[in-house]
Amino acid sequence: MRKILSACLIFLSGSLFAQKTIQRDPQIEKWVKEVNADSLKAHIQKLVSFGTRNTLSSTTDPNRGIGAARNWILQQFQRYATQSNGRFYAYLDTTTLAADGRRVDQPINLGNVIGVLKGTDTSDKRIFMISGHLDNMRTNVMDRVNDAPGANDDGSGTAAVIESARILSKQSFPATIIFVAFSGEEQGLLGANFLSDKAKKENWMIEALLNNDIMGSNHSNETNIINNTKVRVFSEGVSGYEVDKNINNIRNLGLENDGAPRQLARYIKEIGERYVDNLEVMLIYRNDRFLRGGDHTPFAQKGFAAIRITEMNENFTHQHQDVRTENGIQYGDLPEFMDFEYLRKNTALNLANLANLAKAPGKPQDVKIEVRKLTNFTILNWTAPKQGKVKGYYVLWRETNWPYWQFKQFTTETSIQLPYSKDNYFFAVQAVSTDGNESLPVLPVPSRN
Repeated sequence: MRKILSACLIFLSGSLFAQKTIQRDPQIEKWVKEVNADSLKAHIQKLVSFGTRNTLSSTTDPNRGIGAARNWILQQFQRYATQSNGRFYAYLDTTTLAADGRRVDQPINLGNVIGVLKGTDTSDKRIFMISGHLDNMRTNVMDRVNDAPGANDDGSGTAAVIESARILSKQSFPATIIFVAFSGEEQGLLGANFLSDKAKKENWMIEALLNNDIMGSNHSNETNIINNTKVRVFSEGVSGYEVDKNINNIRNLGLENDGAPRQLARYIKEIGERYVDNLEVMLIYRNDRFLRGGDHTPFAQKGFAAIRITEMNENFTHQHQDVRTENGIQYGDLPEFMDFEYLRKNTALNLANLANLAKAPGKPQDVKIEVRKLTNFTILNWTAPKQGKVKGYYVLWRETNWPYWQFKQFTTETSIQLPYSKDNYFFAVQAVSTDGNESLPVLPVPSRN
């Protein structure tokens, strides 16, 4: 077995608190500092100014309705394109949907606003996505006429997308980053279904989707908890995509907690806590809130690694509510109930992860764990990724009951022997760029060779 070139880097051992920094990329650290609370507030105030952004509202009125809102987002993206040296472009991706007898009572022009920051490596087909939904609703989801501010749901997620595009469109990455403001979320994830169908049909290589929905308030109703130091990341443990074909392998290897969305969630926790101070990422072992859904769901259902980022403590008096005062309580999704410093941190969480992923090499290939004989050691082998230049690899491991990776060991080799039993630990391998940016981890498959 080849000699391992570096010592084990232990970033968590037994602690229930945030993972510790291993290394900050100076470029990403600089971009994170550019995320601006005032800029985010201005984005949300502009979105609120359109009166309503209900999916059924006007697409032709220049000042009011979802059409005016999506055109304004498109204009922001097009303005950012002028600073990108031709790498960034934007468009409105539209389709006509017929009435469905449920939440669409007439034919509508559905439009997602999409910005694309093209990767510099033409052979690198990887795509990393960030999304929020630009539409909103009153108490009655069919009310397309009256005012609905939608500041937090989901002005916050949309503002995070716009702000991330503002900063990252000036940069260049080997892989492609796509920024999406979905329409039709409140009417049944219409825009997300439309785009995920297209992505699947056209074989888009989406390696991660970070969906942001309700992420800018720190104060819950009923319990009155106030906390802007925690954010939730929802992910499913086993993808429902072709689960019937994979269930035996999942059961045999004990991978019920290691589907692609769950691996992405762990990655987001590590990178987010590395770059964003005073923020703890809470991994929630559900695809979404209890019996609820979001725009990441159609992507996860099609086999993509897709997760949802949401504030820690939701306030339901400010969500899906007509603006009114009852019994001394102010209802309605108004900007004054938001915490823009908290939104800044949650946006920085997104930006740091997108940048780290897009700067990283592709994932290691052919990652295998040797099972020729019973042993208390574990032997892993792999080959170089198809995309990008690598400085080396991180081998990860964690106890089987631990929620995220506990240990990292760096090597420049493509094999390793560890004094840990495969009975008691899970293992994975990441590729590492010359700047120290890690790919998503890859779990090994058994090999008897």
